[in-house]
Amino acid sequence: MRILPLTLIALTASPALASSEDARQEFRADVEAACTELAAATVPEGGETVIEVNPFGSESYGVALIVQTTSDEFADRYICVYDKQTRKAELSAPFTPPQAGSQLSADPAGNVEAAPGETTDAHLAGE
Repeated sequence: MRILPLTLIALTASPALASSEDARQEFRADVEAACTELAAATVPEGGETVIEVNPFGSESYGVALIVQTTSDEFADRYICVYDKQTRKAELSAPFTPPQAGSQLSADPAGNVEAAPGETTDAHLAGE
């Protein structure tokens, strides 16, 4: 007698699991389509666009990272934010490209010298 209730639970749970995976795939496809459309307007001549959609986003938003290469082999980085309620996407301005700068390096003897490198505005959170 116990087999029947367990069988019914298993059969009714399967479509729900499938539909939520279908819903997640549809969500990712919607985010990708909306963000790709926005990014297409900013692709430079001879450039390429790479998009990485976050699988879940946040409670209210879908998010994608967009990287566009240019003909001079530099990459612009953008964030695309997709509002789950309105189904509209917005694209950030490109992040500041790395700038020429210098970094400190030390050899095993403890001698410190400046070495050329690239820097961005990135820093540890809270600093």
